[in-house]
Amino acid sequence: MKERRPKPIKSFQKSDSAIQITISCLLPVATKMGKKQHQKDKLYLTTTEWKNSYGGYKGDRSTGEGSRFRRLPFYCCSLSMQPFENPLCTKEGVIFDLMNIVPFLKKYGISPITGEKITAKQLIKLNFCKNSAGKFHCPVTFKIFNENTHITAIRTSGNVFAYEAIERLNIKPKFFRDLLTDEEFTRSDIITIQDPTNLDKFNISSFHHIKHGLKVGDEDEEIAKKNPRYHLKALNAETAEALDELDRQYKPAEKKEEQKRVADSLNAAHYSTGTVSASFTSTAVEPATSHEAAIINEDILRYERVKKKGYVKFLTNMGDLNLELYCHQVPRTCHNFIKLCASGYYTGTVFHRSIRNFIIQGGDPEGTGMGGQSIWGEPFSDELKPNLKHSGRGVLSMANSGPNTNKSQFFFTYRSANHLDGKHAVFGKVVGGLDTIDKMEKVETDKKDRPKEEIKIEDVVIYVNPYDEADEMLQQERDDVKQKVIDEREEQRKKDLRRKPAGSDKPLAFRSGVGKYINPSTLKRPAESTVSEDGAKKSKVTGVQFGNFSSW
Repeated sequence: MKERRPKPIKSFQKSDSAIQITISCLLPVATKMGKKQHQKDKLYLTTTEWKNSYGGYKGDRSTGEGSRFRRLPFYCCSLSMQPFENPLCTKEGVIFDLMNIVPFLKKYGISPITGEKITAKQLIKLNFCKNSAGKFHCPVTFKIFNENTHITAIRTSGNVFAYEAIERLNIKPKFFRDLLTDEEFTRSDIITIQDPTNLDKFNISSFHHIKHGLKVGDEDEEIAKKNPRYHLKALNAETAEALDELDRQYKPAEKKEEQKRVADSLNAAHYSTGTVSASFTSTAVEPATSHEAAIINEDILRYERVKKKGYVKFLTNMGDLNLELYCHQVPRTCHNFIKLCASGYYTGTVFHRSIRNFIIQGGDPEGTGMGGQSIWGEPFSDELKPNLKHSGRGVLSMANSGPNTNKSQFFFTYRSANHLDGKHAVFGKVVGGLDTIDKMEKVETDKKDRPKEEIKIEDVVIYVNPYDEADEMLQQERDDVKQKVIDEREEQRKKDLRRKPAGSDKPLAFRSGVGKYINPSTLKRPAESTVSEDGAKKSKVTGVQFGNFSSW
């Protein structure tokens, strides 16, 4: 860009003086002013501004800008960064504390500084001397050690001296004996603890255990960390009380190991599990090379053999209720109801909801209408049959909170409720004790339809349980199949024995003595023919002669 020269401002004269003032612009115009001069200004902090000018993240301290030199004092352990009490050092002069380095070596077996393999036997015990003020000093020169002192140690004795004393009294006179114990050593036994001109080994940022986050925690601390409360720093009174209540009431769920079901002639499906095709098309599935038949749910086999109704009796404080269950039509719903009755689930429960001319509801052990659990531990689907309707008094049906949410709650109808058809599964009816239903309906209720007088199920009696009979039938069929297989094997064994002649197990003896079982005919060579086929007389081949076709 060509620089423009400034033009001088025209001079002017003051009317009342003869002084002429000329003003010129002496500074060149090097930049373009006006348009787009603030186009790079942002209305927010950029990443670079936040990182460099403010409190943003400066990057990993082990690399880049954050890996600047951070010096460790010579009197501190290179592992815990705390002043040592029982100092040990390596051959490179790196100092550790006994209580810190031994657990680290047991766990990792490497040097915390370099990452190389090292054992506890390779460490050297150091003997530091202190003055009356409790500061480390040289026992020969009595100079106090500081960050600028050249400190050395003798490998054989472990005594620590200032390098000045070692140089003057050992190296220069070539007198290699310990200045305190008079032990003999070599020059290679001199270990540099601190050299002010070379402080690389004191750079905390370069330590191997800092870069890789290697730590050795206390055993008690590791056990305490398993408790979730270890990570809670401060708790108010309400939170602490809630946690204490949780500790008193909480019971961990019991883990039950499910036994692997084996397919048999009854529960084996006509299709496979699909593991072969899945392992062929997906690397995440364990390879499988043989097809296995899928196993049909045991409930399906059981329900196929249920052909009759079930009968149950409720003993309440208002009277008895005899119930007929349509097990052959809605087997899953009736199975859930009968099994809950057999386990005593309904014993002691109350009817928590009663609406005159409509229904009375129960089956909740909590008595609130919000509880209950099925025998499978989860809600099960509706079994809606078009021929089973809420028509008449004493119809037994499942209570739910929506489609396929059946658990344990049920209700009896006081009168027909056709609007419930297709929404609630009818699975039985009252066949004896309608007068008890009348008594229940007459009990007064509060604003929430809860009976003011307790209506309680005191006991449950099961008269007919078709599911037990179906289980016995299944077991009998399995036993018959097993017995049939055993009989077939025995019959096959007998057939094989009848086909095989007696004594056929023994080999045929041709003579007595050694080699009696060898057939003599196999030992003789076959006689050679007197005239070989090759030796047969060959016809003489005559030359080609022209003539008639009589030889053809």
